[in-house]
Amino acid sequence: MVYWIIILFIGLTLLLALDFSIGRKRHLAQINKQKFPIRKSQLSIFTNGPDLFEDYFKQLKQAKKHIHVLFYIVKDDSFSQEFLDILIKKAQAGVEVRLLVDWVGGTISRKYKKKLKEAGVALVHSQTPKLPFLFYTSQVRNHRKISVIDGKIGYTGGYNIGKEYNNQDKKLCPWRDYHLKISGEGVQDLQREFLLDWKKAAKIDLLQNQIYFPSLPKGEICHQFIPSEGNLLEETLYDLINKAEKSIIIGTPYFIPSESIFNQLLRAIDRGVSLTLLVPFEADHALVKEASFTYLRKLLKKGAEVHQYKKGFYHAKVLVIDDKLCDLGTANFDKRSMFLNFELNCLIYNQDVIRQVKTILSQDLLDSEQVSLSDLNSFNPFRSLKERAAQTVSYFL
Repeated sequence: MVYWIIILFIGLTLLLALDFSIGRKRHLAQINKQKFPIRKSQLSIFTNGPDLFEDYFKQLKQAKKHIHVLFYIVKDDSFSQEFLDILIKKAQAGVEVRLLVDWVGGTISRKYKKKLKEAGVALVHSQTPKLPFLFYTSQVRNHRKISVIDGKIGYTGGYNIGKEYNNQDKKLCPWRDYHLKISGEGVQDLQREFLLDWKKAAKIDLLQNQIYFPSLPKGEICHQFIPSEGNLLEETLYDLINKAEKSIIIGTPYFIPSESIFNQLLRAIDRGVSLTLLVPFEADHALVKEASFTYLRKLLKKGAEVHQYKKGFYHAKVLVIDDKLCDLGTANFDKRSMFLNFELNCLIYNQDVIRQVKTILSQDLLDSEQVSLSDLNSFNPFRSLKERAAQTVSYFL
């Protein structure tokens, strides 16, 4: 009996490995390598949930024509229901409302799905598993967060819809994150990316409908939206790190880089670039913290600074290079974002905004505790076991 169980386990493992390998090769061969041009818009940065959602909900309520929303997570809690009720009321008032949520992250109840449908809200799940590569497609998530209101105002960044994001979860409170509000010509790119994802998930092509692309003014802030999937994020990060001459600052909830990106960071330190890494002290998922320790030890030995945020949970995704460029968006600094997720980042080239981001990071560093090599090398058998387990499945964390 035990023999057959072992044979079955080995066979299943090989089958999943084959599914994943072939599925990934097929995905990489079909990647959409679209890159949006540099635009000039107005940008605002939100760093805490209550401020963001007060502004966001206000804009949703003022929508006149169409609302397009994509989130990785929309939960089934009272805060999420408040959000969904706004969409329902707008649809009942005649506003076109489209809601795209990830197949895994969207946990909207049947009751609210029915309410949305009855009100006229078009609800679609993205990245549903598909034959013949069920395992691979079940792992590829749409991690983007995009909202476009009347084609004129957009939002993107790290926040999802759930009570923890609005500081209503005692365990992960306060939730620290960075989210952008955009007005001006860059909104057309958020709209296009949403409609591309909508076309893929809903099988409906609205990209040629000009009512979703009103004339938009230029703003003052140069920026560029970079959508990614497959291995495109790794390519983008590789190029950005390679350009660093003086300093690199990384803020991320999960630091599990690919071998290529980690080696780029080590080479940057070797050529005299300072590296500062800001990560959470508390983890929101099992093993993600332990998965980073192997990398952190090597960085600390090289002279990098590592800080753990202790005033709540740190979920921001940011990269600042030489005070010249800021990358802020939806992608974590981990293998899942680099290889499996659909992400959307914004490269910002404006010096005033970069100074603002650095001021935010300076405050977050003050609310953090610096990590030493001795902290990570202290005797802790349980931690060591978790590290080994994390290394085995780091690709999927």
